[in-house]
Amino acid sequence: MSKRDFYEVLGVSKSAEAPEIKKAYRKLAMKFHPDRNPDDKEAEAKFKEASEAYEVLSDEQKRAAYDQYGHAGVDPNMGGGGFHAGAGGASFSDIFGDVFGDIFGGGGAGGRGGSRHNRGSDLRYTLELDLEEAVKGTSVEIRVPTMVHCDTCDGSGAKKGTSPVSCTTCGGVGQVRMQQGFFSVQQTCPACRGQGKIIKDPCSDCHGQGRKEKRKTLSVKIPPGVDTGDRIRLAGEGEAGMNGGPAGDLYVQVAVRDHSIFRREGKDLYTEVPISFVDAALGGELEVPTLDGRVKLKIPTETQTGKLFRLRGKGVTPVRGGNAGDLLCRVIIETPVNLSKEQKELLKQFQESLEKEGHRQSPKKSGWFDGVKSFFDDML
Repeated sequence: MSKRDFYEVLGVSKSAEAPEIKKAYRKLAMKFHPDRNPDDKEAEAKFKEASEAYEVLSDEQKRAAYDQYGHAGVDPNMGGGGFHAGAGGASFSDIFGDVFGDIFGGGGAGGRGGSRHNRGSDLRYTLELDLEEAVKGTSVEIRVPTMVHCDTCDGSGAKKGTSPVSCTTCGGVGQVRMQQGFFSVQQTCPACRGQGKIIKDPCSDCHGQGRKEKRKTLSVKIPPGVDTGDRIRLAGEGEAGMNGGPAGDLYVQVAVRDHSIFRREGKDLYTEVPISFVDAALGGELEVPTLDGRVKLKIPTETQTGKLFRLRGKGVTPVRGGNAGDLLCRVIIETPVNLSKEQKELLKQFQESLEKEGHRQSPKKSGWFDGVKSFFDDML
């Protein structure tokens, strides 16, 4: 049986951000978890389905593979990342960690015995590129505002020469237990906010955060062929983690500026080439621009406006490999302006000579007028 779409399973849109995906999963998992639905095979199946969807959509790389290739992109039997959750009968805290930690005690990092080493947040930076840079590749320097490890306190948040002390409210566990009727509920300690430690003398540079804001300069290598919407991941270049936790990642989102000459569609480029009606009628040879320089374009006699000429291999080589696309040149016949009296007279003589020949020189015009006449005759 084919699998349902993961976004449909969680009830979110394809543009949903991580917090929305997490919230949707939490709601479904609370409803269908086997611990709350013993011997209910249907609930168990829905729980596993939701868990598989969350496993993929909560991971940036797996989500990108799924968005591009569907289930095949994350199926281990087809080379994808796959889903490795055999947790049908495990407890809440064993499975979810930070998702349900505040309610059920959490089994993740820092659930017991000390401060949490939380991973830093991922960051996104939108990088605007010219078409030439996107097609040929380049290296650019960007300045990113972020949170970095505080060197003064070595990330502890405590004043130099001092250290955080164990929280007396929770005994350094980071959680407190509350009795509600028959249920014993474990919650995040309100005194230390789950850290297990309290800073009595905060660092003057980071004010007890262990991190401070800074703009850092990074060099980003742009591979040839990128297009608007492509992302480049810089591992570990996101925000510094709390309490010595690992840094998040930086995702550079590419946005290609509009070009004055070319328009890109996939791996093909399009451009409009204005020509005179004399060149269109008699034919000729023109120089047209490409991203690699100028090339000759031969215009055959009696060329009509809108005619599309294909220059093979003069487009874009895709970032993921493959043959280069084409450059498609659409010729637009330009009507002359600012005519002199003599030029106008010559055109009148030319027009009269055409009329003497009948409609042989203007087949499209003749066919159009015949169609119009037939249309009005049908209305009578």
